[in-house]
Amino acid sequence: MAQLASALQFKSPLFQMTQTTSTCLWNDSAAIEELTYSIEHGAVGATCNPVIAVTVLKKEMALWKPRIRELIAAMPQATEDEIAWKIVEEISGNAAKLLRPIFEREKGRNGRLSIQTDPRNYRNTEAMLAQALHFDGLAPNMIVKIAATRAGIAAIEEATYRGVSINATVSFTLPQTIAVAEAVERGLRRREAEGLDIATMGPVCTIMVGRLDDWLKVLHDKHNLSIDPGYLEWAGVAVFKKAYKIYRERGYRLRLLSAAFRNHMHWSELIGGDVVISPPCAWQQRYNESDIEIIPRIDTPVDSKIVDTLLQKFPDFKRAYTENGLPPEEFDTFGATRRTLRQFISACAEMNSIIRDIMLPNPDTE
Repeated sequence: MAQLASALQFKSPLFQMTQTTSTCLWNDSAAIEELTYSIEHGAVGATCNPVIAVTVLKKEMALWKPRIRELIAAMPQATEDEIAWKIVEEISGNAAKLLRPIFEREKGRNGRLSIQTDPRNYRNTEAMLAQALHFDGLAPNMIVKIAATRAGIAAIEEATYRGVSINATVSFTLPQTIAVAEAVERGLRRREAEGLDIATMGPVCTIMVGRLDDWLKVLHDKHNLSIDPGYLEWAGVAVFKKAYKIYRERGYRLRLLSAAFRNHMHWSELIGGDVVISPPCAWQQRYNESDIEIIPRIDTPVDSKIVDTLLQKFPDFKRAYTENGLPPEEFDTFGATRRTLRQFISACAEMNSIIRDIMLPNPDTE
């Protein structure tokens, strides 16, 4: 049986990708069972955020409820929010331990667990930086997610200078990815100028490709547009490919990461690039059961007819696809940014509610 499982693993498309191309696989979850599956199929990283933490708590409540009660007893003055973030740290720490051997093998480039700073601080550079420094100290193989908002760009530069490997998140557009890359480069150059080590740092910039697609679909319906619906599945891929080309041309020292999966192109069209794909476990299982050929497609341009149509019909795609289409002062108000921040912030509230029901049970339902 073990030999059969091993044979199936080596035949899986994702494993083949990790072994035959420079494209890396990270798991978009810190749930241990899901991360174990992903590592078996070639994954070398993982991520956590408020939405993921809530999902893990709900899925593994039997495991986490006693621990939450222990923390409540041990921290008698703590708020539900403080307890919730301790749980986020522990969920992330458990996943980081699983990835530690990969981290040591790959000398910091991979084997990292992405832990996200509080999305409610998206306008506060100092708060994001302080939390990033704290998270960086939780384990040697932490990588810290900072939102690519106006305030976040400044936090990304300073955190990089302080030696924190960052993963820019809440990022959907070419202007954001370039702002992130330039901020990381400034931070790295400052470290180099002071003789500080950068050899084991592994920064990445996420493009939430599916969330850009989602936003254009909202606009499509809101404005009663009528285009080939398949075109709307390519917006994020088009931005990613253009960003990747620019990153290579300019020699930026961080990788792009594809997240927010909605279709197989968010993986298959990026194969061959020195990039990270980070699908949830359910999408990995879907890909592994597919017959999609593992061939490099990162340099294959998106059909110009699709790109031209999106540029003509959607001003927000033009803003996302054009290098100077979105100034930093508008990063926070871009539609996909607002939708994503609202979801992440809502997840914080839901996480607090879970803790509250244990810390202060409702007597009416007992």
